[in-house]
Amino acid sequence: MSQPPGKRAGKVLLIVAWAAALFLATRFFGQWEERQQNPNAQVQSSHGEGFIEVRLLSNGQGHFVADGVINGQRVRLLLDTGATDVAIPETLARELDLQRGAPVMLSTANGRTQGYRTRLDSLQLGDIHLRNVRALVVPGLDGEQVLLGMSALKQLEFTQRGGTLLLRQNLK
Repeated sequence: MSQPPGKRAGKVLLIVAWAAALFLATRFFGQWEERQQNPNAQVQSSHGEGFIEVRLLSNGQGHFVADGVINGQRVRLLLDTGATDVAIPETLARELDLQRGAPVMLSTANGRTQGYRTRLDSLQLGDIHLRNVRALVVPGLDGEQVLLGMSALKQLEFTQRGGTLLLRQNLK
């Protein structure tokens, strides 16, 4: 027994509407989750007389994550005041075409491992620009996040209050 054309079209439209609603809900919650992990995808900068400031919000875990640029390529940065140098996962270092320099032994939360010295021609976070930054290529570092350590952060003033981190680059 076949259904009348109007009833069949109604069922198809109902299925299409449910599929569209599911797609939109998935996109919305995916974007919401991304904002929870990285509330600083669009880094806001402000300029004053002789300085540039960047204000970052902490994510759901209390970490400061932001999108930045290394040697002209976009990267995800995790600010880590406990890291001596900027630390870059080896797979990302290859994409950034960073050269492995002298080997060094590293002490990490996961134990001792070997890394390699390198230099970043440029590192950008919002309107803050740093040049010739000491960094490490770390083969055992998982993921795509760059640990923004003290070799970069020591060039800035920073203050943390209530889930907000203010970074200031003095230009004088």
